[in-house]
Amino acid sequence: MAKIIGKALPDMPWEDKPEGCTEPVWRYSKNPIINRFGNKRSNSVFNSAVVPFEDGYAGVFRCDSRSISMDLFAGRSENALDWKISDEPIVFEDDCDPEVLRKEYRYDARITPIEDRYYITWCNGYHGPTIGVGWTKDFKTFHQLENAYLPYNRNGVLFPRKINGMYMMMSRPSDTGHTPFGDIYVSQSPDMEFWGRHRFMMGTVPGNTSAWQATKIGAGPTPIETDEGWLLIYHGVLNTCNGFVYRMGVAILDIDEPWKVKHRSADYIMAPWELYECVGDVPNVVFPCATLQDANTGRIAIYYGCADTVTGIAFTTVDELVNFAKEHDMNK
Repeated sequence: MAKIIGKALPDMPWEDKPEGCTEPVWRYSKNPIINRFGNKRSNSVFNSAVVPFEDGYAGVFRCDSRSISMDLFAGRSENALDWKISDEPIVFEDDCDPEVLRKEYRYDARITPIEDRYYITWCNGYHGPTIGVGWTKDFKTFHQLENAYLPYNRNGVLFPRKINGMYMMMSRPSDTGHTPFGDIYVSQSPDMEFWGRHRFMMGTVPGNTSAWQATKIGAGPTPIETDEGWLLIYHGVLNTCNGFVYRMGVAILDIDEPWKVKHRSADYIMAPWELYECVGDVPNVVFPCATLQDANTGRIAIYYGCADTVTGIAFTTVDELVNFAKEHDMNK
């Protein structure tokens, strides 16, 4: 049996696997947990991140407005299901050059607790999309650091601790638009400001081997540390005759050199099947951005954007994902 390296979280949301279900991931029966009207001006709430915080949970949410501006908003919850999201976007304090604080757009946040801070990474508009980095300790005051990379880049996801004395982050170099390509790289930093030592981690899968991830891939939630390696849930995209379709996959990465992939699933673990995942502002999307996990039971809850419109939650376990990655390993 695989083991999560981390803390117990006995009160996290959970539903047992339905009788007769053969899938490695199953949906919450009351999805979506956040509808498109999450705050006073929102057109949609999706691709957001949550973490345990104090006696409940905190999050950073993508709320696209009714003018279709993209921004980040803080939220709190007692049970990680019912969320109160601020009506005002996050304002970052001036910890960096004021040039970096100029705001074009902000979206698709991840939150990664490291030591005494909650680091936030997001797609930040600076002459094109790049990776913004900030931190908070209380989800009231937020501090912005330098952008991690040159434009164009998306899906910046930190590892939850230093590895060999270095911070590490995954990202996907991209272009200005709806990127029709994309591989995942790992970069290293001694200080969360200067990023280098870029290493290729894994790429798209051309041809018919694993077509659901043939167009582009991107890191999803913060990787989960296990005794088998880093457990990574990621998204893969196929360009079909009806447009892009986003699905989820799973990989296991080397614990000390996470750009080395030990196992990677040829089959997807979750696809847009339900109406709220197939119908919305961008149809046919399941986009994972956060997990909650309980080290004692191995339970995992995945928070994901549905059709770029609402937010859903799904459940699995560390054993389900590790076994699936090994059984369906595309390198077998």
